[in-house]
Amino acid sequence: MIISGERQITYPEMHERIAQSARGLAALGFEPGAPVALMMRNDFEFFEIAGAASAIGSPVVPINWHLKAAEVAYILADSGAAALVCHADLLPAISEVIADMTTALTVFVVPTPPEITAAFDIPVAITTVPPGYVDWRVCRESGRVAEDEPPAPRSVMPMFYTSGTTGRPKGVRRRPMLPEQQAGAERASAIAYGIQPDAGQVVLLNGPLYHSAPNSYGTLAFRRGCTIVLHARFDALETLQLIARHRVTHMHMVPTMFVRLLRLPEADRHAHDLSSLRFVVHGAAPCAAHIKRAMIDWWGLVINEYFGSTETGIPIWHSAAEALAKPGTVGRLIEGGRVAVVRPDGTACGVDEPGEIFMRQTAVPDFEYQGNPAARMEADHSGLVSVGDVGYLDADGYLFLCDRKRDMVISGGVNIYPAEIEGVLFGLPGVRDCAVFGLPDDEFGERLCACIELEPVAVLDAAGVRDFLRQQLANFKVPQRIEFCETLPREASGKIFKRKLREQLLAQGAARLG
Repeated sequence: MIISGERQITYPEMHERIAQSARGLAALGFEPGAPVALMMRNDFEFFEIAGAASAIGSPVVPINWHLKAAEVAYILADSGAAALVCHADLLPAISEVIADMTTALTVFVVPTPPEITAAFDIPVAITTVPPGYVDWRVCRESGRVAEDEPPAPRSVMPMFYTSGTTGRPKGVRRRPMLPEQQAGAERASAIAYGIQPDAGQVVLLNGPLYHSAPNSYGTLAFRRGCTIVLHARFDALETLQLIARHRVTHMHMVPTMFVRLLRLPEADRHAHDLSSLRFVVHGAAPCAAHIKRAMIDWWGLVINEYFGSTETGIPIWHSAAEALAKPGTVGRLIEGGRVAVVRPDGTACGVDEPGEIFMRQTAVPDFEYQGNPAARMEADHSGLVSVGDVGYLDADGYLFLCDRKRDMVISGGVNIYPAEIEGVLFGLPGVRDCAVFGLPDDEFGERLCACIELEPVAVLDAAGVRDFLRQQLANFKVPQRIEFCETLPREASGKIFKRKLREQLLAQGAARLG
């Protein structure tokens, strides 16, 4: 069963919908292989359309609905999408660019359901299918009367677009999965996500299905027949309420969610029965060691972590017990995983020596960047892939992150890793969110800047922040510039758009220090 608010649908009903929708798409003339783009919030139809597209041999292209119209248009054009399925409330923001697209694009609209309408405070007037657009249900219903059998599901991988924090997003198009890879991927996913082929698993899905990690997590839960509870929009208190109400056993989270949960009042934190939890896994962004420890102290030894990416799959994982033994690690290799830490000259780093991380889960088929084979080659090292992370392996084979290669700041010839500073800042009472990065400097090349989002009632100043940091960090790691921001541009996946922050400060004309 899949649950969303007060609505629910059984698996037999969902599989019948998938079969009908596959017949409907085929009847409308969609050719196998033609991508189907999805710009939707977490809803029943996300599973339905993804299953129907796979059945006719078409990859789905999940689109981040936070993107602006021009960014959506780029992905639609670059992917070669033949169809777009969109929630009604998301349509007004992109309707003009859709109308201007020169390539043929069939647009289907899904009415926005009440629980999503309430969660995002959406005007009811834009939650229904507007005139001139095709209701997705028309496609589904057209398949109801078809006499031929629905196509058998095929091994078609979704095409995710990377977040594009340093430029245009790149579509990750995978080769078809071989049977032996399918079996290996199932085993690796069972380790990383903890979802086993048995009954009684209740999954709370509170990450956006447009992101590769929640999507693969939700897809595995769907294939395993788990009870899936869709959370329209993460809210810390509502999360605790849903766990208690539905007796949730499994969850996928990001560290930002941990921070929000830990900052709930003590009375709220301990007012809900969380004893049903069996396996909580997090990834997508670095988690400060003290945040991880606090969650383990609260929820017990159910907190697990994986490390991977859209391009690499999941080669690295570790349990709560390992986290306590190796504070700060992101884990070690699991079945099918490979990793190498490499110097700029291509030679292997030694134990505890930071370098660029290349890795891959070999059970996942290799990929190419849509229309950009050169970018795939640039990211390659002996068949492994880098997405720009810097870290090191200890003597026991555990991987530790330093930072993103592009985020590393070189000031006066010294390498500084902002993730370390951010981890300390999160321990300062009153800090709700933060981002540390480099800004141009005439003397040192770069100097550190920290952008901080405060809790609603917190009062902090730059001098106090620096004094706190100096107690735990070397002076050269203390940001010279500290800005307090109302909100920080953070994706639902947990990643902050540092590029946007940097551009905003540079545009103000006050960013160049020294």
